[in-house]
Amino acid sequence: MTWDEPAVRRVLRPPADYRLAASVRALTFSPYDPCARIAAGTFWWATRTPTGPATLTLHASGGELVAEGYGPGADQVVERADAVAGLRDDLAGFADLAAGHPLVAELAARHRGLRLPATGQLFPRVLRAVFEQKVTGKEAYRAYAATVRHFGEPAPGPFPLLLPPEPATVAATPYWVFHPFGVEQRRADTLRRAAALADRLERCADSAEATRRLTAIPGVGPWTAAEVVRIAYGDPDAVSVGDYHLPNTVAWALAGEARGDDARMLALLDPFRGHRGRVCLLLAAAGIQAPRFGPRMPIRSFARF
Repeated sequence: MTWDEPAVRRVLRPPADYRLAASVRALTFSPYDPCARIAAGTFWWATRTPTGPATLTLHASGGELVAEGYGPGADQVVERADAVAGLRDDLAGFADLAAGHPLVAELAARHRGLRLPATGQLFPRVLRAVFEQKVTGKEAYRAYAATVRHFGEPAPGPFPLLLPPEPATVAATPYWVFHPFGVEQRRADTLRRAAALADRLERCADSAEATRRLTAIPGVGPWTAAEVVRIAYGDPDAVSVGDYHLPNTVAWALAGEARGDDARMLALLDPFRGHRGRVCLLLAAAGIQAPRFGPRMPIRSFARF
């Protein structure tokens, strides 16, 4: 069998209102993510499994969702395809909670086909989240993409993707290797510490345990942990406390207040407990933003220092 031939195929039957691209877009860092891509209506996702590297594809066909896997880990990614697609996302109780706020109720109806993916894998999301700490999105993507390309292991399958780097390799890499990618020693050391504990992190039973173990790592706080568990476990309650924009967005959307802090954000989200992260996702999907009064954060380079 060649990499042009899928090793495993599975047909899923999503709800009629399901939206593939909207649901899996959280698994891509940008339209040019070296590890995951949406192209011509097909989602491509490269990853590592206990049985080896794999690429999963998802595409809609006649009301069905077709999952295909390539590589030694094909069986595992296809088995988890429904979770990766967001089809294990449990919306139970959310409609009643959403009805308590007119905007949330409207967004829940408008974006009812949006589901939360759950990859079951922590380290690939840790890689991205650590690079996103306290920098602009462009800086974070540059560091992430440069790191993936530095290690540069091709993923199986006909689409040109790269695998996320092996945690053991990242853990053994000196911090200064990340310097030309725009990553200072603090974030590089945080990533290396998380990589050294990746096996233990991947064995976490649930989102709560993963959050405890993640936040015990120096350099990993509530924001990073929430960004990870929302994707790895599909946690609908994970709120990115400490985000630069999110408190303002929530305050503006839910209370008409142009500015808010973490405490105000959590108070406004409390009526949606159990689905607080889902509410934040709906606000993002709708493109809601608080008014901006200050200058944008500058893009900096650490490579010359």
